[in-house]
Amino acid sequence: MLTIKKMKKIILVLTTITCFAFYGNSQEVASAEKYGKTLNLGIGVGYYGYVGHSMPVVHADFEFDVAKNFTLAPFISFYTYKNYYYWGSNSHYPYRNYYYHQTVIPLGLKATYYFDQLLKAGPKWDFYLAGSVGFAYRKTTWESGYYGTTTVNEGTGPLYLDLHIGSEYHLNNKAGLFLDLSSGVSTFGLAVHF
Repeated sequence: MLTIKKMKKIILVLTTITCFAFYGNSQEVASAEKYGKTLNLGIGVGYYGYVGHSMPVVHADFEFDVAKNFTLAPFISFYTYKNYYYWGSNSHYPYRNYYYHQTVIPLGLKATYYFDQLLKAGPKWDFYLAGSVGFAYRKTTWESGYYGTTTVNEGTGPLYLDLHIGSEYHLNNKAGLFLDLSSGVSTFGLAVHF
């Protein structure tokens, strides 16, 4: 069973490897289009089945070139939502819907493969498939007067997994607009190339 402490160590190791791989492969990547050194800032909508409704999401990641057409990017996202839980006690508390507020901050690493050469995309477009892995910090606060169990169904628990398909339209050499559709969070945003 992966604990949060183990996940932190795994992500730290992957991030360190990413940095070394980035510098070690800079000569190889120089002959191909570079996708790395890109800050992606997005807003969007997330939907998780255990919540039962969509919610706004803010996302940021920074891509590093690792190999031809392949990047790794440490990421952070943020979303918050309010939900209800029906609870009561025959002896002391009336049955009713009590609300809870949950804030979730996923952290991890996103691996992206670009298909521009395969699709013969022009220099203005990038197309990719990606996967994200990490862990999610959660904070839950309950309505005053609620004395039942405070366990909330959190889907996969602290483990965070997501699959992506997306594209970017380059406005110029330094900026582009991207659309990232995924199994959990879909975002639209600005890509800044350094």
